[in-house]
Amino acid sequence: MTILPKLKEFLDSHHVRYEVLGHEEAYTAPEIAHALHVSGKMLAKVVIVKADERFVMTVLPSHWRIDFDRLKEALGARHVRLAAEDEFKGLFPDCEIGTMPPFGNLYNIPVYVDRSHTEDEEIVFQAGTHFGAVKLRYQDFDRLVHPTVAEFHCSSAKIAS
Repeated sequence: MTILPKLKEFLDSHHVRYEVLGHEEAYTAPEIAHALHVSGKMLAKVVIVKADERFVMTVLPSHWRIDFDRLKEALGARHVRLAAEDEFKGLFPDCEIGTMPPFGNLYNIPVYVDRSHTEDEEIVFQAGTHFGAVKLRYQDFDRLVHPTVAEFHCSSAKIAS
């Protein structure tokens, strides 16, 4: 069970209680949720987007998708799109590709969290590797990251279409 040393040091220095969860190697959100035996709602997915000329970290339940019209409005941007891994991998040099924790503040990247997570007592998220995750109270995440809260997930009707 390993997590990103930078993240561990940050959480420990702020005296936050958290649990490190090891799991079999997994790459997709459904695989990770299954390996950890947690719901897709509890597993926080990090999606990096390019809003105009800046990178933004978005965080939403792993089983939901981004509604880019709603996100564009929340960001006050003219253009919003998924960022390609090649574009942002250098921003997270200590993370395996696609395993960034939702702590954009550790990388000087603004964080936007979907409002639905504010209702959660705890969240689980990848912690820099394809083998480790962290569970902590949402309230602690909010206190440490100070994300902007907005509603930008697709409704179930949009997902089905």
